[in-house]
Amino acid sequence: MTIWIDADACPVPVREIVIRASERTGVEIIFVANSPLPVPRRALIKTVQVAQGFDVADNYIALKVQKNDLVITQDIPLAADIVAKGVTALNPRGELYTPENIRQRLAMRNMAQELRDIGQTTGGQSKFADKEKQAFANALDRWLQKNKK
Repeated sequence: MTIWIDADACPVPVREIVIRASERTGVEIIFVANSPLPVPRRALIKTVQVAQGFDVADNYIALKVQKNDLVITQDIPLAADIVAKGVTALNPRGELYTPENIRQRLAMRNMAQELRDIGQTTGGQSKFADKEKQAFANALDRWLQKNKK
């Protein structure tokens, strides 16, 4: 069991929560990013620096992930690929992507992109605050308890 983190846009508090969870549970974590990441050097913490480019980190994760792994990402197309493989995906705000909700999330993301492409302002996500950190930590703990058997 490995936790994969799409680390290029992952909030620092989420990285810290995952590192603490790894230390507590002994689960390996792999950060994948286009640039070097300041993460502690520990046996269970690995980093993979991929080449610069659109979706390079996403493609790496999608290629390497295994059935009993967890992927942490806010990239909805990557989450859709992961869920299609039967792997669990969790966003940094604590929402699990599932076969039941991923198509709707992907459609909403595509619609927002189309609106941005024609010059419409679609807003963005709210600020990443304590409420989101807590929701993420709770979702991660639930997943670890369910899968760490």
